[in-house]
Amino acid sequence: MEIKLKGDKNIQSVLSLKDKALRINLNENIYGSFSEIGAGQETVRHFFRAGGGSGTIAKAMSAYDKDFSDAIYGIESDKRYVTEKRLRKMLDHEIGLIEERITRDKHPNKIFFSYANTVATIDFAKKYKGHGWVGIKYQIDPEQEYNEIVLHIRFKENDARLQQETLGKLGTNLIYGAFYKYNEPRKLLRYLYDHLDKDQLEIDTINFSGPIFKEVDNRIMSLQLVKNGMTEAIMFAPDGNNVLPAKVLYKKNILALRGSFRPVTKVNMDMYKKSYEMFLKESKVDKEKTQVVFEITLSNLRAEGEIDEQDFMDRAKLLCSLGQTVLISNFQEYYRLVEYFSLYSKARMGLAMGVNNLIDIFDGKYYRHLSGGILEAFGKLFFKDLRVYLYPMENEKGKIINSDTLKVHPRMKELYKFFKYNGKVVDIENYEKENLNVFSRKVLKMIASNELGWQKMLPEGVSKLIMEKSLFGCETEEIQSKS
Repeated sequence: MEIKLKGDKNIQSVLSLKDKALRINLNENIYGSFSEIGAGQETVRHFFRAGGGSGTIAKAMSAYDKDFSDAIYGIESDKRYVTEKRLRKMLDHEIGLIEERITRDKHPNKIFFSYANTVATIDFAKKYKGHGWVGIKYQIDPEQEYNEIVLHIRFKENDARLQQETLGKLGTNLIYGAFYKYNEPRKLLRYLYDHLDKDQLEIDTINFSGPIFKEVDNRIMSLQLVKNGMTEAIMFAPDGNNVLPAKVLYKKNILALRGSFRPVTKVNMDMYKKSYEMFLKESKVDKEKTQVVFEITLSNLRAEGEIDEQDFMDRAKLLCSLGQTVLISNFQEYYRLVEYFSLYSKARMGLAMGVNNLIDIFDGKYYRHLSGGILEAFGKLFFKDLRVYLYPMENEKGKIINSDTLKVHPRMKELYKFFKYNGKVVDIENYEKENLNVFSRKVLKMIASNELGWQKMLPEGVSKLIMEKSLFGCETEEIQSKS
């Protein structure tokens, strides 16, 4: 069923919020409820003010009191209210009420929706800026199953009233986009920021589900969030699905490995295993409260100036197949990655890296945009309880390069020595020497040219997955004919 508005021919590219709400209100088939907890009834206000809302708004409510909220939606096991689970309960409950109270016999063409948000705006002390979950459950055809769009937001403004207004604008954009831009989900994402600035709001997780979104890959949509500057980082759980970074990282000891992982090799996994063993031996590190993160920066996802999305999918599938949590970030510099982790945890952190990565860290050209230069960057990087676990490399002459023998720029020598001899940089010593000649770029070149032998350079199961899924341009038939 196509949603149309009579007489609606020339709609400007960016509609005003009033026009968006009015277009929804004047559609005689769209009908639903608004449930907003934590920041007033800021979204439904736009629909009331636009006019014609009596045919669209079934109910608007704010169950602010916790006891009332629990009586309506149930009690959460963790006693929290600003959660995805709570939001989904709200959406399901309100849709159930509409289905129960509005008969299809009387309204055969009605397409129902439930919009909800549960948020916490900035606190009085302005210590926590606030965040929330926003979503819509809706139909585009009365005989079709429901669709859902659920997203997590983080406020950036320092005033509760401004955050409330921002939430109202976002909600209006979401409802309008859900009905009129659902067939272009990438555009729908960008339209969420109509009349908003990225300095006001961050969207760090989004998931589409339902029959109209069956072809949508939520990992690709999350990549768009980073690509469009809507967030600095997104995360995938080992099952391959989007996951909220705060949920994974909160109060955890964090060990991070950055790489291109194109593809993930035995070196990467050996670096992970050996650094993880060392990390767990550190004081204050509890295995049950430790999270390992494989991070890929956006710069490593670019090919000829643009992000190669299929290439990204190949890497994500392989890392997730190995049971790893993957972070895609916009952080070129390591200190920004550490700052990001510090938003969620004050516990001990570790970075596992190769020699070339550490040498780059001591290259001043990466910090010219900072007023304090490299000293400011290192203050941010090593101020926290952080340690670098260094995986060695073998040079062309067969010599092993580690923290004692690597060479940084002459002007950085004393700075490097300071961190080295204060225990901030430690060598991974029990490494697998035969892996030192394994490089991702070499493996990738062999795959592209259908050379034999690259399989033995990869962790168990990875080469099989590459061949089965034809990842990185692998031609299985060609490999079989050569073998």
